[in-house]
Amino acid sequence: MNLKQLEAFQAIMATGSTIGAATRMGLSQSAISRLLAQLEEHLGFSLFLRRKGRLMATPEADELLSQVASLVDNLQSVQRLADELRVGRSQRCLLRVAVPTSMTQHLLPRIVAEFMQEREDVVVEVLTGGYDTLERAVLSRNADFAFVRLPTELQDFEVLPVLETEGVCVMPKGHALEALEEVAIEDLRELPLVMLGRQRNLRSELDQRFREARVIPQVRVEVHSVSAACAFVAQGMGVSIINSLLVKEFGPEKLTTRPLRPVLSYQFGLVFRKDQPRSVLVDAFAEHMRSRLADSV
Repeated sequence: MNLKQLEAFQAIMATGSTIGAATRMGLSQSAISRLLAQLEEHLGFSLFLRRKGRLMATPEADELLSQVASLVDNLQSVQRLADELRVGRSQRCLLRVAVPTSMTQHLLPRIVAEFMQEREDVVVEVLTGGYDTLERAVLSRNADFAFVRLPTELQDFEVLPVLETEGVCVMPKGHALEALEEVAIEDLRELPLVMLGRQRNLRSELDQRFREARVIPQVRVEVHSVSAACAFVAQGMGVSIINSLLVKEFGPEKLTTRPLRPVLSYQFGLVFRKDQPRSVLVDAFAEHMRSRLADSV
């Protein structure tokens, strides 16, 4: 067995599904299923019963969970120590930042490149995934801080607010909704939609807006990142609702946006462990990132 298999088991136990575990770990559902199958094969017994498409933990899984949690913590500590030793041998400082996957294509590389222009002694490690995955990376000390949506899904963070944006409706160039100055939820009735995953808090808020407008969303594709949503929209698979901070980074020559009404607000910030003192380097990069992101709105 290996660390990834044990982390997948933990994530399934916590979320109750391979979809939820995939979102938490930033992997595909098939990858989670494969890790689980490998772990069950190694152990020689089943950890979950599969009934009507749902996973039910076996008594053996419940008994195993506490020991797995302790083992995963120890293995992650070993990994952190190995990272520190690796960086220490090269006399470089390691900076670990956790961000949504969609930020790594344009926004973050520009921010990091600017920060590192005169800092040749710095190594940056980037962790990606859903917001709950990013928060757990900070709590497990695998990341110095994370960029997440506020309020946080977990607790015990020191929070540095960064910016607030609004949701926009994203559509392919030439779509009929381009004729509108603003898009109301009612305008999406019977239109194919590309939606962000059901495990996200944002999705719950959006589903509530649809219920209030008495609109049944016609979900054509469900994805787990802004970049994926924009890619499917650009291919004409439907329209999507995404925060305005990230959408402008993807395919402006193929996509059009319109403000969404009623307003759907997004608040973002940087989160740190409360009980972990921050280095001068971490504070410097966090402030640099906060400033550049605030300027980008």
